[in-house]
Amino acid sequence: MKATGIVRRIDDLGRVVIPKEIRRTMRIREGDPLEIYTNSDGGVIFKKYSLMGGLGDFAAQMCETLNKTTGRTAVITDRDTCLAVAGGGKRELTDRRVSPALEQIMEGRSIYQFRAGGELLPVSGESSRLFLACAAPILSEGDVLGCVLFAGGEEELTTGETDYKLVQTISGFLGRHMES
Repeated sequence: MKATGIVRRIDDLGRVVIPKEIRRTMRIREGDPLEIYTNSDGGVIFKKYSLMGGLGDFAAQMCETLNKTTGRTAVITDRDTCLAVAGGGKRELTDRRVSPALEQIMEGRSIYQFRAGGELLPVSGESSRLFLACAAPILSEGDVLGCVLFAGGEEELTTGETDYKLVQTISGFLGRHMES
């Protein structure tokens, strides 16, 4: 645990304001759920809650299946990080933050497909080797929960109708799965 030096008081309704700087660096948006933990030293810890985080093993199996079927690097993310990766960039992308470009695709709630000659969009802000080939946001009850995508190096970004339909189908399936 790292001290920030920021002190805030609890108001009469039990509320505490999380400073804007912390919300920005931790990518906490208005309406995001936070999980509350306590430790034996009397500390209270707020952790960003991810509905998709509970799907770790299931998402990994889904990525493995997509990778074996298509031969492409398959990734499933929540809104902030790459939860499951199968294929060439596993070590490079697992548990890495998603890029601002991928965040925009999720917020736009539409399926992305790379077009020849188009701009290269990185999967992660921490990796410049893997780019988005095809991506579909996972939507559940109107909320964006994450994304299903295929990634690749510059020379392997062209995708066909099958890849497009696969990410669309898997994202729709995961969205429905999260509703139940």
